[in-house]
Amino acid sequence: MKRAIGYVRVSTTEQALEGISLDNQKAKIKGYCDLNDLELVTIIEDAGKSGKNLSRDGIETILYKIKRKEIDAIVVYKLDRLSRKVIDTLTLIETFEKAGITFHSLNEKIDTSTAMGRFFLNITASLAQMERDLISERTKDALQMKIANNERAGQVPFGYRVAADGNTLIPHKEEQEVIKATRRLRSKGLSYRAICEALNKAGYRPQGKYWHPQTVKNILKKAA
Repeated sequence: MKRAIGYVRVSTTEQALEGISLDNQKAKIKGYCDLNDLELVTIIEDAGKSGKNLSRDGIETILYKIKRKEIDAIVVYKLDRLSRKVIDTLTLIETFEKAGITFHSLNEKIDTSTAMGRFFLNITASLAQMERDLISERTKDALQMKIANNERAGQVPFGYRVAADGNTLIPHKEEQEVIKATRRLRSKGLSYRAICEALNKAGYRPQGKYWHPQTVKNILKKAA
């Protein structure tokens, strides 16, 4: 019987989502191993961890066990539990395959012990990445539309205040003058530090006790 390790992960923002909890993932993995004659040695978890990269204790533990040849199969509830990036997912799968380890993902019904399973893995990972990219693009477009309409989009930018409706941005006269002065000074080739000195001498009220180069840089970047 093949020795299997289950891997579960949930980020902080996913804690309350039905069907994605650590306990639910563990229960599904245990049931799958029982039905497929896999000896579930242990279940490794990364609680409160994002899937944006592979810098996770659980992943490092799996790689260590692979190096020591302690496992024959890895089982996850869903493909994106490994990583939300296609390149990271495929890199891990390649590591598994080189070590002779099969990979199983319950939600997508992936079993890399078969040629069809390996093919379907690549397709599924690519589609998941495309979906996340499209969501990201739509979010950015929506934020840009809000900004173009002088509506609040996250933190209130320097140079504005929020109107009584809690949404519309109203230009703040003094801070708008600071933005104009900062742009003018930068166009003359002054460094961020030199701009800070000029703003302090001109008596413009700083964000904090004094004007700082990073503050000026942020103002110019957001006002661009």
